[in-house]
Amino acid sequence: MLRKALIITTLLIPFNNASAGAIDFRVGSDMAELTFFTQNASFGYGGADIGVGVLFNEYNDVIANGSILVSGSPAGDVKALHFGVGAKLYGGDINGPDNAPVDIQGGAVAIGGQVRYVFPGNAPLAVLGEVFFAPEVTSISEFDRLLEYRVALELEVTPSARAYIGYRMMEVKFDAAGTSVDYEVDDSANIGVRFEF
Repeated sequence: MLRKALIITTLLIPFNNASAGAIDFRVGSDMAELTFFTQNASFGYGGADIGVGVLFNEYNDVIANGSILVSGSPAGDVKALHFGVGAKLYGGDINGPDNAPVDIQGGAVAIGGQVRYVFPGNAPLAVLGEVFFAPEVTSISEFDRLLEYRVALELEVTPSARAYIGYRMMEVKFDAAGTSVDYEVDDSANIGVRFEF
């Protein structure tokens, strides 16, 4: 029941305010993730990206997320460098691998940031890194901690479309049968596309 609610909520919310934003689709060898972004100009100097997404993996784990990231260029001459800070809310259902099944449901509120550098010159390339962390105090229900980080190399195909290749780690800590487990929801290379509209 929780899984169905997560999926329906994730897929319906973005269409309430889909006048401007982006769609990001990422796949790896064992997972797929779809995220919708909208932009809100009332946050900070450069506005904020508000995202809603859902991740599935080969073990039928489902992790939904909602995020807000305020970003912009720092003062000075390095206009190709962009920083972002924000928060991310996770909620999910973890089943675990077939040889060690679990039934864990929970969530987490994480804070984190992003750095993106656009290479100067005619080559439309950029490198991106981001990290989000939720300690035990901001984790909910059966989740005890959550860590997500990723790096990516992006290619701007058109002004409204980017393709990228990267790596992402998402790890959730929880207790199973009295033992503390650091469970990797995702630990893989991935490829993706982001379409802006």
